[in-house]
Amino acid sequence: MTDHENMQHAAHSMDLITQILLSAPFLIGMLLYLFALLFSKQKNRPWPGYRTALWVTGSVLCLITVAGPMASAAHQNFTIHMLGHLLLGMLGPLLMALAAPVTLLLRSLPTRYAKKVTFILRSPFFHFLSNPVVPALLNIGGLWMLYTTGLYSMMETVIWVHVLVHLHVFLAGYFFAATLLYIDPIPYRSSYLYRSLVLITALAGHKILSKVIYAFPPEGVPRAEAETGGMLMYYGGDAVDIIIIIILCYQWYQSSGRRVDSRRSMPTYL
Repeated sequence: MTDHENMQHAAHSMDLITQILLSAPFLIGMLLYLFALLFSKQKNRPWPGYRTALWVTGSVLCLITVAGPMASAAHQNFTIHMLGHLLLGMLGPLLMALAAPVTLLLRSLPTRYAKKVTFILRSPFFHFLSNPVVPALLNIGGLWMLYTTGLYSMMETVIWVHVLVHLHVFLAGYFFAATLLYIDPIPYRSSYLYRSLVLITALAGHKILSKVIYAFPPEGVPRAEAETGGMLMYYGGDAVDIIIIIILCYQWYQSSGRRVDSRRSMPTYL
């Protein structure tokens, strides 16, 4: 076997291992969600079908980016890699956050275990993580580090870096959406104005980074692919961000309406 064949075999083995490692959490997550759904139904607690569809769809979008033809092609083509970033770090996590997995978990567990989960959610760590600034920094700051340093080229050659980067991209995207929209119960909540300002700042950081990628390709990325990848990041990110903005504004509008109604229903004394 020649050196070139040995290199191809090593690359194929690395690709297969990373795909197995990265696909496992999403496959397990789908099974756990479906088990929780069954337990909830056994307790006569119906669960909206659209939330299950959101979880499955989001999980599948993440799966196709880390396993299969798209995952393999992403190693060779930066544009496909960037499409994977949009699915794994933005759209997939957003759909999964909208599926309210924590709420389903609490509904399916016995009371004593649900109280333990609630206790964990009230821990100092989750208090820190529930501040939208923290996931925003992890999300956007992590992308800046990935594409403006040698981390991107390292990710393509070192298996553990590849796995950690992809897990970070997903988790940062998930917590970013979860701490902005509050679909699941979050003990420590920020105001709509504060979350909106964090969102606007994060969007600006994402847009600026896409322009930096367009003008200054990451190490080892051909300029043509960097330009198309940067444009995809810019306009594709806009499409996902619009969904977040619409949901956040709708929640804010509903909250304002409830406050007005509560004031109108308050008795007045002369």
